[in-house]
Amino acid sequence: MQKSVASGWKPEPLVLGLAAVAFITIYRLVLLPLATTDLFVDEAQYWQWGQELDWGYYSKPPLIGWVLRAVTDLAGSDGPFWVRLPGAIFHAAAAVLIIGVARRYADPVSAAFCGIAYLTMPAIGVGSLLISTDTILLPFWAASVWLYLRLTDGRSALAAALLGLCLGLGFLGKYAAIYFPLCAALGALFIPASRIAARDAAIAAAVFAAVAAPNIVWNLQNDLITVAHTADNVGWIKKPGLALNDSGMLHFFGSQFMVMGPLLFASFLLAGVWTVARGDWQARWLVWMSAPILAIVTTQALLSKAYANWAVTAYVAAILLTVPWLWRRSRRLLWAALGVNLVLALALPVAVTQATRWRVGGDLVFERYTGRAELSEHVLSAAAAAGLTDIVAVERQVLADLFYTARDRDVTIFSLPPAGRPKNFYAQQHPYPTGRSTPSLFVRMDGGVLPCADAAEELGRWTPGPGAYDGRMVRVYRLPPSCLAAGGGA
Repeated sequence: MQKSVASGWKPEPLVLGLAAVAFITIYRLVLLPLATTDLFVDEAQYWQWGQELDWGYYSKPPLIGWVLRAVTDLAGSDGPFWVRLPGAIFHAAAAVLIIGVARRYADPVSAAFCGIAYLTMPAIGVGSLLISTDTILLPFWAASVWLYLRLTDGRSALAAALLGLCLGLGFLGKYAAIYFPLCAALGALFIPASRIAARDAAIAAAVFAAVAAPNIVWNLQNDLITVAHTADNVGWIKKPGLALNDSGMLHFFGSQFMVMGPLLFASFLLAGVWTVARGDWQARWLVWMSAPILAIVTTQALLSKAYANWAVTAYVAAILLTVPWLWRRSRRLLWAALGVNLVLALALPVAVTQATRWRVGGDLVFERYTGRAELSEHVLSAAAAAGLTDIVAVERQVLADLFYTARDRDVTIFSLPPAGRPKNFYAQQHPYPTGRSTPSLFVRMDGGVLPCADAAEELGRWTPGPGAYDGRMVRVYRLPPSCLAAGGGA
């Protein structure tokens, strides 16, 4: 009897899928405290946003700041581990939701592989070791896909309201959430079976608007600063003519092979072409929920520039399309694609524990993520030695780490007041004010701006060691308050 039971037992695919998600997530969390990387500029800035809770910030919506504030308050620590902890947790949640979505239309085994494929994507591996706005958005995006497909089965005011809520929270995580209604509308236009009831669409839109409204009001009250920043990033306005960036477009498109994984992205391209020609409506809808995003961002790269992660929302639908397609048609290719990504997924958490040691061609592999705290400590030591408690800098990357590293120090940090529109969060929210009566330590990178050069007293200079500032010259000066309050910064 025991032999019969043992030989006939088959593990439930859902259980195996969830177990794999749990294992990968725990593996990442166990190694995360051992990481030797400093917080990146954006990570330190997001932490700072959490110290200044608001409905919006200079360059992004507010949810990431709220999440980091909640996590660090509950943990009683602002250490890098706690700042980065939500990365692995949020991506695990997205993977579980993706499994749930896939089980609606695919067989249970390929549905489980969808969650594993998502969690082992190289971009998700990186996003599980850092904290970014993509990480905050993606679980809400995956939930929105699930709820939208639920509404294609029949009317449901509750599902519609939840769809609007998820899209609204996703919007508060990253403005790229706006791609969802655009893609869904295109899908509904070309695939009648994907249309949802007008009443449900109206409910979802109303709830979305209610959730997003405070951030929109904040933007209006702050001179549409986020819109201006986005326009700067897009880069169209500054270009007087049409100058196509062919190499930038090719670089962006090529980078997508490492965002999704080389074999998986190639398979997605094949699956998309095959599905458009002969796939069922759900598969074709997934094409519409992914391909337009890639097309839009690729066009942006051609017209100006685009970073590799700008199309990451496309990959929820891309995974849901590609994995079941491979499971039905080329399981060997699926195993190979998952194997390549799994190796990278397991290697990355180990690699960040060696960030100050591993080199390629003489350069640190994680150069951008090291040396930042060291520079801040050097600046803080110089200020302490000079008896100065006000520190002023211009560069966002210097200010971001100074605010984080000096969080428990008796110092006050300012940005040099901007000439014209602020170019970053610190220039907007922390410019050097009028009314200060004591001198400050001013940090100057390379040959950057130096207010009141005649009144500046140089206190020291050094070339930082390996890391983000390798090879740059840093100088620190004592400046009287009259030099700083006048502005003239960048």
